[in-house]
Amino acid sequence: MVDEALRTVRLSVLDRSLVREGEGADEALRATVRFAREIEALGYHRFWVAEHHGVPGVAGSAPTVLAAAVASATGRIRVGTGGVMLPNHRPLVVAEQFGVLESLFPGRIDAGLGRSVGFTGAVRRALGAEKEAADRFGDDLDELLDWFTGGGARGVRALPSQGLKVPVFVLATGSGARAAAERGLPLVIAPARGEERMLRAVAGYRAAFRPSASAPEQYRRPYVIVSVSAAAGATAAEAEALHAPEAWATVVSRTRGVFPPLEPAGEVLEREMTDRERALFAEARRSRIGGTGQETAAALAGLARRSGADELLITLGTHDHGRRLDSYRRLARAAGLGDTGR
Repeated sequence: MVDEALRTVRLSVLDRSLVREGEGADEALRATVRFAREIEALGYHRFWVAEHHGVPGVAGSAPTVLAAAVASATGRIRVGTGGVMLPNHRPLVVAEQFGVLESLFPGRIDAGLGRSVGFTGAVRRALGAEKEAADRFGDDLDELLDWFTGGGARGVRALPSQGLKVPVFVLATGSGARAAAERGLPLVIAPARGEERMLRAVAGYRAAFRPSASAPEQYRRPYVIVSVSAAAGATAAEAEALHAPEAWATVVSRTRGVFPPLEPAGEVLEREMTDRERALFAEARRSRIGGTGQETAAALAGLARRSGADELLITLGTHDHGRRLDSYRRLARAAGLGDTGR
C-alpha cells in the first residue's frame, strides 16, 4: 500500500555523472543519458544534472550541454539542472542557453541555479570566479530573470530567451533560501547538515515568500523540493552497501581534498579505515535514506510530511549501474509511480 504522503508529492532524480573506478568520464556521461531514458520509463517527474569543475570523480562539468543530450534522448520527462552555478557565468549567457533548450524542447526545461563557486582556488581562478563572486548571486539572479522578461542591458536582447516561461529554481546554499523567497521562486534544499536546520530554512522561506507574476502559475506559491540520497535494495543491508561508494568518496574528499571515482561497494566495506575515516564515513551515511523498497518509501514519506515538500529529488551515487537502476525501480514500485499518474 502506498503511503498517502508519497501520493501527494512528485518524485524526481538528480544525476551528477559520477565516474566509476575503471571507467572514463565519457562513459559516465553516456551512462547519464542512458539512465535518463530508464528513469523516464519508470515514471519519475524530472531528471536533473549538475555542475562541477576539476573534480576527478565527477564528469558533469557542462550541465546545459548535458541537459540537451538528455532531453534529446527522452520524450516526456522534464529535464534541467541542479544546478548551474551562476557565479561562474554571465547571466546573459545562462539565459541564452536555457532559451535554446526551451526552444528545442518546449515545456520540458527547468533552470536550477546555485551560488557555489569552484572547490579549490585553482579552479576558481580558472573560472574567473573567486569566493566573493557568490556574494553577487542575488544581483546575478535578478539580471537573469530580467533577461527572460525582456529587460537586461539597453540595446541588447536575450535571444531566444526573451518571453519564454522557463521555471527557475534556487538551490538553498548560503543565502539561497532568502533569495528564492524574495523573488517568488521554488526552493531546492537538502538535509545534509541536519534535518532540523533544513526545516527552519524551509519555514523561513515560506514565511518570507513573495509571489511573482512572472513565474509560471504553478510556482506562484512556495514550492519546496527536498533533495535526498536514497537507496532501495532487496534488504536493508543491500541498500546500505549501495550508499558506501559515494560515502567513501566523500571521506576521501574531506581528508585528501579530491573527490575520486567511485569504488565497488565490496572494496569500500572491506577497507581498513583510520578512526577519523571511520567517523567521517559514518557521518557521510547519516543523512542518507536506505532500506527495502517499502522501507525507503516509508522513510521518504516521513520526510515529505515533516518538511511539507512538494517534491523529492532523489540521488544515488553507487558503483554498479545495474544495482542503481534496480534501486530506483524498487522505489518507483513502492511509491506507486506507475499507477498515480505523477
